[in-house]
Amino acid sequence: MGYDKTLAVRLKQKLEMLEGVSEKERMGGLSFMRNGKLLVRVEGNKLLIRCAKDQTESLLEKAHTERYTMKGRDHIKGWLLIAPEGLATSKDLDYWVGISVAFNDRH
Repeated sequence: MGYDKTLAVRLKQKLEMLEGVSEKERMGGLSFMRNGKLLVRVEGNKLLIRCAKDQTESLLEKAHTERYTMKGRDHIKGWLLIAPEGLATSKDLDYWVGISVAFNDRH
């Protein structure tokens, strides 16, 4: 399965103002890197973000979010997937990208 090209374009537009952002297509998705670390990723039709581990549980209470699983591990804090319904507006996308940018800037 490929990744959502429309979401990728929306992300490019949001991230173009940030310095040091690069794109990498791999494993069927499109990752946006900054400072050598994952910033956000288009995974199918969802958005993968990074957040502080202590934010994970409270962010999971928001609609259209789920925990990201890696290699079958399902209790990894600090990685979330946002469903398309949670990215419907520019404000929605700004919110989630902002969380990931803040995390990236601190780490």
